[in-house]
Amino acid sequence: MPVEVAAPLRYVALGDSYTIGTGVAEPERWPNQLVAALGGAGGPLRLAANLAVNGFTTADVIAEELPLLEALRPEFVTLLIGVNDVVQGVPDGTYRAHLETILDDLLRRLAPSRVLAVTTPDYTVTPAGADYGDPEARRAEIVRTNDTMKAVAGARGISVVDIFDLSQRAATDRSLLAADGLHPSGPQYALWVARIAPAVRELLAL
Repeated sequence: MPVEVAAPLRYVALGDSYTIGTGVAEPERWPNQLVAALGGAGGPLRLAANLAVNGFTTADVIAEELPLLEALRPEFVTLLIGVNDVVQGVPDGTYRAHLETILDDLLRRLAPSRVLAVTTPDYTVTPAGADYGDPEARRAEIVRTNDTMKAVAGARGISVVDIFDLSQRAATDRSLLAADGLHPSGPQYALWVARIAPAVRELLAL
């Protein structure tokens, strides 16, 4: 008898410029690289949609991205959101409340093992970083935002992959940056995926 192969899970990526891959070609975006790293078309995930938008905050995810999930019927979701909350001066408490809203919405649709959060990278080490506020102050705010992500997700049984330290390698290796001198390059996203893929395999019990 033929062996029955499970259909890949419909994967939807939520977030901002770091997920839509501002400055890189579509295959270099980390969600695309993740699918490829897990086996591509024959693997466990199929990228049904990347809903991320450059400049989006947690409020934008709630208003613009979550409503699209009903039609997409995702079976696996990743979330990376926070840098624009930092840049726009969104209070820590507001970020936390919005993050709780987002994750609770996802958990009404999916089990915790079908949701993965990723921390915000440290853009302050990039050549263009100082254009978005005092680097030292912004870095501290990103750290607080990531701590909030870990706490809110952890309280809900959702795994978080921390890529903050990987992003800091761009301080001395400019090949890890896109041409805009701000966003990650494909090679930096590959570093992220090398850390994210094992976490996804564990969640999917591969």
